[in-house]
Amino acid sequence: MEIGIYSFVETRLDPIVGGQMEARSRIDRILDEIQLADEVGLDVFGIGEHHRPDYVSSAPAVILAAAAARTRRIRLTSAVSVLSSDDPVRVFQDFATLDLISGGRAEITAGRGSFTESFPLFGQDLSDYDELFSEKLRLLLELRKNEIVSWPGGHRPAIDRRGVYPRPVQDPLPVWVAVGGNPPSVVRAASLGLPMALAIIGGMPERFAPLLNLYREAAQRAGYDPGTLRTSINSHGFIADDGDEAADAVWPSVAEVMNRIGRERGWPPQSRAHFDQERQLRGAMVLGSPEEVIEKILFQHSIFGHQRFLIQLTVGPMEHERVLRAIELLGTVVAPAVRQEVAAREAETNTSQSS
Repeated sequence: MEIGIYSFVETRLDPIVGGQMEARSRIDRILDEIQLADEVGLDVFGIGEHHRPDYVSSAPAVILAAAAARTRRIRLTSAVSVLSSDDPVRVFQDFATLDLISGGRAEITAGRGSFTESFPLFGQDLSDYDELFSEKLRLLLELRKNEIVSWPGGHRPAIDRRGVYPRPVQDPLPVWVAVGGNPPSVVRAASLGLPMALAIIGGMPERFAPLLNLYREAAQRAGYDPGTLRTSINSHGFIADDGDEAADAVWPSVAEVMNRIGRERGWPPQSRAHFDQERQLRGAMVLGSPEEVIEKILFQHSIFGHQRFLIQLTVGPMEHERVLRAIELLGTVVAPAVRQEVAAREAETNTSQSS
């Protein structure tokens, strides 16, 4: 199993004007985090796209390109690219360039976006929310398939036999589809034969199992072998040497961010009791000591059989040294143990199937 991290590159907000207090230093810290993730043997680092004052990640490919120059093997992906409000030609060019800079380590994770600020910013109508994503995803796949592209247009102007450059090292450039709990989004990813990243940020993991089953069934109906299509589980969490230390460290920032966003969306306030419930084995947060995190990742693997797990360590601003320690524990303790156990499970399954 691949183990990695994703981040929205959050910043603290000025309580008076609401603007970012530390955009420059946060960029420096995220590059340190990606470099350390590479050094301790993690497989993937993702940067999400947001256009809000509390994040400094409106251009994930730029941050990832800077990280590519400081890393050697870790894969670098968006998490996600809000394809609905962007131009697929530019997205492809950005990540093809990242692929060249990194020597073939770039990926695109395309999604519809959990926030909507980018739609009016780039002149898109929210009433076209799903149609925009569907059309632009098809164009993105056409761009990675063909150097010379013709496109009939729609929400984007037509393209008449134009070359799109540069071409990436990887052929094809990996494209994942990110989904929340929306079944049509799951079916779309499966029908296109694309790997799927499922976000689980609340509730019991078991309740998401039908979505993975739907994905594999839809892939088979579309003519794809479900065994060849990869899935990822993406969750909030944190790691410290002691489980209670991890919870106490992360709770204030999680509460501030989730309750602030909750006020925008009409969610009820999150309590410490609910937070502590979510850190239990059958809760959504992957949070605790290395041993607790190992147990939880493997518990979820027994449900989903996924090939990748990404953790968002910084839901809100966190002390940099704590984050670096969490990355170190994830890479040196958690990831090797998880990989070893998953490999043993797969070997046992293969043996039983062949006998």
